[in-house]
Amino acid sequence: MGSGGSGFGTFLKVIVSNIDVLAGPLVSLAYPLYASIRAIETKSLVDDQQWLTYWILYSMITLFELTFAKLIEWIPIWSYAKLIVTCWLVIPYFSGAAYVYQHYVRPFYQNPKTVNIWYVPRKKDVFSKPDDILTAAEKYIEENGPEAFEQIIHRSAGDRATSYSSGRYIFSGEDYRY
Repeated sequence: MGSGGSGFGTFLKVIVSNIDVLAGPLVSLAYPLYASIRAIETKSLVDDQQWLTYWILYSMITLFELTFAKLIEWIPIWSYAKLIVTCWLVIPYFSGAAYVYQHYVRPFYQNPKTVNIWYVPRKKDVFSKPDDILTAAEKYIEENGPEAFEQIIHRSAGDRATSYSSGRYIFSGEDYRY
């Protein structure tokens, strides 16, 4: 009986010390797969949102782990922290994935900020004027005249009115639409 008790105690210690390895796949993959299939079969958008957001966040966590694997292996509590965060995202009582969607993802997409990713400033030397919108406008007026500049402004105002009316930002030029 003494050896059986110590064997069970050892077994229990192994289970507890490896709970992250044992529970991780169940919490992060098995249950979310089951819940995602159930969400597909319902007409509710709430559970679809919960599980789509979960899978996006799970993918981001996985990409983070793959990218920083060498650094993460030096953090002894990483697997436990990941398990806790995953439980928070998955367990319906907390609905962490839905919380992240409502408080971080949705506001980002409801208030889009436009960024011109195609703008590349020219290299400047110490004696040149700063490369800004006024300098560009002055140069255009010098090359094409004030009437051409006014035509661009009127055309731009017309495009902006149609793009704002649809609620989306549309960047357009004569030959290009971004």
